[in-house]
Amino acid sequence: MSQVTWRAPDDLVDRVRDAAAREGRSLNDYLTRLARAATDPALAGSDLEQLRERLGRAGLLAPAGVPRQRPEPDAVAEARRRAGHGTPLADLVIEGRG
Repeated sequence: MSQVTWRAPDDLVDRVRDAAAREGRSLNDYLTRLARAATDPALAGSDLEQLRERLGRAGLLAPAGVPRQRPEPDAVAEARRRAGHGTPLADLVIEGRG
């Protein structure tokens, strides 16, 4: 058996740890199952849909979050209008506030 080191952003590692804990699995077991699901030819198929299916069959598919709604077009237009009207970063740096 081999051992590897996995480097990833802290927030990703935290999410993977949480997912493993929800499944009642160790981080090692969860990552092993994840890698197997992504690479096992017996679980292969078309890219995105099949990966989702393989992850589901391996018990590694995280439940979907709360659906989000797009902001109203007027709110987007207002945000765009207001964007870029603050103090430029260069001015803040010159003033020693950056």
